[in-house]
Amino acid sequence: MVGKVSERVLLREGLERTDNGMKQTSWPDVTPINQKNYYTDYMKRDDQILALRLQSDATRDRMIQNAKERDRALAAKAANSEVPLPMADLQGEDAAAPTADTTTDPSKVIVIHPGSQNLRIGFASDALPKTIPMTLATKFPQTESEMYEALPRRQFEAKTPDQQYGEEWAKKFQKQSNDLKVEMRANKRKVLPNSKEMVLNYNRRTEPEEIPQHNDPLQIEWTDIGALEDPESPASCFIGHQAERIPDDSDPKFKLWWPIQHGWLNEDDYGTAEHLYDDFETLLDKAIRQELGLTKNSTWKQYSCVFVIPDLYDKKYVESVLRSCMTWFEFSRVCFIQESMAATFGAGYTQACVVDVGAQKTSITCVEDGLVLEDSRVNLKYGGYDITETFVKMMLYDNFPYDEINLRRRYDFLLAEELKIKHCTMSQADVSVQLYQFHVRAPNQPTRKYQFKTYDEVILAPMGVYDPTIFDNSTKLRGRRKLIDRSYNAYDVDIPDDPTSQAQLAILALVKPSLISNGISQLSNDVSTPVKEKPHPFNFLSRVDAALTGTPITSSAPSPAPDGTSTPVPPPFVFGKDGTADSPAPSTQARGGGTPNPSGGQTQSAHGASSSFVEHATRSASDVADERDSVLPVAPLDVAVLTSIQNAARGDEKKLRDLLGSIMVIGGGAKIPQFTNVLEEKLKARRPDLYDRILVSRSARDMDEQVVVWKGASVFAKLSTNDSWIVPLEYERLGARAIHHKVLWSW
Repeated sequence: MVGKVSERVLLREGLERTDNGMKQTSWPDVTPINQKNYYTDYMKRDDQILALRLQSDATRDRMIQNAKERDRALAAKAANSEVPLPMADLQGEDAAAPTADTTTDPSKVIVIHPGSQNLRIGFASDALPKTIPMTLATKFPQTESEMYEALPRRQFEAKTPDQQYGEEWAKKFQKQSNDLKVEMRANKRKVLPNSKEMVLNYNRRTEPEEIPQHNDPLQIEWTDIGALEDPESPASCFIGHQAERIPDDSDPKFKLWWPIQHGWLNEDDYGTAEHLYDDFETLLDKAIRQELGLTKNSTWKQYSCVFVIPDLYDKKYVESVLRSCMTWFEFSRVCFIQESMAATFGAGYTQACVVDVGAQKTSITCVEDGLVLEDSRVNLKYGGYDITETFVKMMLYDNFPYDEINLRRRYDFLLAEELKIKHCTMSQADVSVQLYQFHVRAPNQPTRKYQFKTYDEVILAPMGVYDPTIFDNSTKLRGRRKLIDRSYNAYDVDIPDDPTSQAQLAILALVKPSLISNGISQLSNDVSTPVKEKPHPFNFLSRVDAALTGTPITSSAPSPAPDGTSTPVPPPFVFGKDGTADSPAPSTQARGGGTPNPSGGQTQSAHGASSSFVEHATRSASDVADERDSVLPVAPLDVAVLTSIQNAARGDEKKLRDLLGSIMVIGGGAKIPQFTNVLEEKLKARRPDLYDRILVSRSARDMDEQVVVWKGASVFAKLSTNDSWIVPLEYERLGARAIHHKVLWSW
């Protein structure tokens, strides 16, 4: 190492310093930070986030206003020579809002709950909402009954019922009918041996009776198409009940458009996303004008809006709703609430497993302390409409006298809904040969009176929620992602960020077992320590699958895991369709083990396991999401409920018992008699060890099941300390990013 050289040596060698020590630039020197110990508070304080800063400013303004009013009141009392009364020093969130603030007035808050079949809208101060069909009718060259095939789907030229509806469906129907007879005999119910033949023979020979118009006191008042606001404009339309009452043979013709189907935006029936969004906005616009009486756009700025969204939502849908509320309707503020959270608000429950049976979807979610448990969310694509269609299909199979019924026709759809509401039941005591009658009222035709008999169709159709294969699921995924792509992460544009749930993944794995490996690779990040698996009583999916396919259950013992583990972490709850049908653990294929299965073969070698993980590593997250979107989530209702509760409890036995004892059934599809009793019996049969703990009830306070969610949203809108409102300034500055800071759940 060379030491320091003296200046004399440098001078002798001509290397002396000749500069004057001045800096070569006037820019200030920046001292480098110590990389081992540095700190920044960027985006770590609330006042650096616009949404939170505006919220604190509003709180401070409210405190100042309250102080001024208090000082003014004290000065007035002092001027009147009165002893001022001590007033509570209210600060922060406990301070009462000024009475002049119109935003806290419930009559100035609009609550909107759209569904696949009905739209519920009203003011937060209303006792009940206005309910209208979620449809609008515009001029079109063809009606929907002329454009699409008839529902229920059948081959009209076929000679026998089996050929009309397909031998596979006919076998399922006959099997359900035979199983019902066996179950009724086991329950000591009287079963006549020739009941089916009596129904078939009577319905085959019955003829309709024509009733003159002057003798029919219940004539339908059809919509006068001449009452259209602007007949020359192609955008003019009818909505709700007026749209459903337009005659099918009208001139010009009209077509019904349904912006929401199966719980998501209806991309199948629309050609462009703009048309879909326009219809959705137009429907809400006309509902506000006609149902709420707010005909002037200028008055909408004085109103706030609470919008109800599904538990498992599409982010693009929520963002489009926010954009419409801020730019089209120009509400003063907007907030969002999830359906199950609103249901617990409406029923007054703090903890519940909410089973919402809608028209075309059934959602199951566990709610605790007013918050949705994310991994418990399940969204099944069947509901009351599937029961209606299957009920009509079963009656047509049994020689229903009105054999040209078509649910695509408006008056036939209303007739089918009426028949389902009147006759469908889940009580075995009501299953017998019954004689009923109905009237077909078609536009410009005389009324026809039919008589028909029913037997087991009235119970087998609603019991389809426990065997969804009887429903027609062939077109429910058609057109999915055709117009609107999924939402992607803002920082990693290749990763989808629509909400997911472990319970929903388990339901999809029942339908398509190949999804299990993909799900394990994503869910196993939470479980890093290898654990010894414990038997779990909730693995019903593989048992149900085995029952449906006829595969016998071979073993109920889980494969042994290595001992010597440390922290006891429960394994992720993923269902598989493997040899160990009752094993609560993930499949051996997902675990990558080579454990021999009961048949003696090796389930998967180490090389096969590594190759599966390599294959998955090469697949993008978008490909995995595409594969999940290609699977229709359909499972028996009782299995779905237990799956949701197990993912909510996460091994906590106390929470498990609490949720099993607070199952709340809501929704219009659950208004069938004895629906809750049958669900409770099914759950008790699945879990006989918790027989006394399982309780299924309807919503509290004898409230209509269809309006519980809307009522809960109206209660939420009246809360004085609600920090989830989004104001126009936030939307103008942040756009849809404002939702992240405002909603009450993880966005």
